[in-house]
Amino acid sequence: MTTRYLMTVGAALVLGAAFIAGPVSAAGTTGEKTPINDSWLTSKTKIALFADARVKGRQIDVETTQGQVMLRGKVDSTEAKQAAEGITKGIEGVKSVKNDLEIVAPVKREAVEDKDDAITTRVKEYVAKEPALKNAHISVQTNAGVVSLTGDAPDLTTSAQASWTAWIVPGVKSVKNDLTLQEKS
Repeated sequence: MTTRYLMTVGAALVLGAAFIAGPVSAAGTTGEKTPINDSWLTSKTKIALFADARVKGRQIDVETTQGQVMLRGKVDSTEAKQAAEGITKGIEGVKSVKNDLEIVAPVKREAVEDKDDAITTRVKEYVAKEPALKNAHISVQTNAGVVSLTGDAPDLTTSAQASWTAWIVPGVKSVKNDLTLQEKS
């Protein structure tokens, strides 16, 4: 059992290393290159973070929008936070990095994560009950009491309402509104 697990992890690391070292875009049969997209950058970033010993990649959430990579989660130290940002900036195709990683000592992490999960659940409940937010597609994530809102809102008023709704939830320290406004057709 242990040997199989180690072989699986080893194979994943070898494949991940090959993925990182490989070309950023694949050549098609006609010689044209496939463009780099956000999913590609997200995957490549996750593998690079997982493969680096300075960073515990499983503790970091990666989202990419139009080449901007957002790092969220909790790391043990300032060095790990800086390393994660440096690794991400070094990936070809990344236009910018938004580093929202929180530094939380390992001994405090469990209490902080439990509290964050409860806050996220409450914010989602408040958002679901708010009639003005029916047409918005909002994702909620909490790190050390800071709520991040991502997704789409139909207009600026709805985006502001989402921020206010999250802000009034007990336990929320602050709100980062990263909602994008939907384009009018």
